Amino acid sequence: MEIRELAVPDSYVLDLVPHGDTRGRFTEWYRADVLSQGVGHALPLAQANHSVSARGVLRGVHFALVPPGQAKYVYCPAGRVLDVVVDVRVGSPTFGTHEAVLLDSAQPRAVYLAEGLGHAFVSLADASSVTYLVSSGYDPAREFGVHPLDPELDLPWPADVELELSAKDRTAPSLMEAREQGLLPTMAACATRYAELDGA
Repeated sequence: MEIRELAVPDSYVLDLVPHGDTRGRFTEWYRADVLSQGVGHALPLAQANHSVSARGVLRGVHFALVPPGQAKYVYCPAGRVLDVVVDVRVGSPTFGTHEAVLLDSAQPRAVYLAEGLGHAFVSLADASSVTYLVSSGYDPAREFGVHPLDPELDLPWPADVELELSAKDRTAPSLMEAREQGLLPTMAACATRYAELDGA
């Protein structure tokens, strides 16, 4: 398992090593020691989520307010998704930037994103499964979204896929509207949270 930081600071991709033979395949898709060594602190686990999506289903861009925020460790055990991390932290030098990672069950990878970052993915195959570990439980009062088709974000959704969004995601504000409404996490609050985790 190898880990490297993405262009959006505080997000990482992990290249996993599948072991296969005539019986099938085995993959260590999460290793607490490798992740904590790579990011500088442990991922506190509070909840595990699993979604199954038809081709074209787009989920996100979602984020949670900090503190406590919600770090995510994302893995695709079946199918293919394009996973996107967006920096929605007001005051971050990379505010508004993104990076996309192909998560494909044939070549297993995982993505980790720290508290305060936005997350979205689009399913590229029917019945794509996404499993993600999160650092805090679901709290609708602290969880928000940015419209995934915001032209200013210009996220790299494939042109040959007909996108399907939830009603909530279709009515989400643009990044600038969310900023004006005070919905976005701040880099200052995130930095404080990261320092707490690093010292834990």
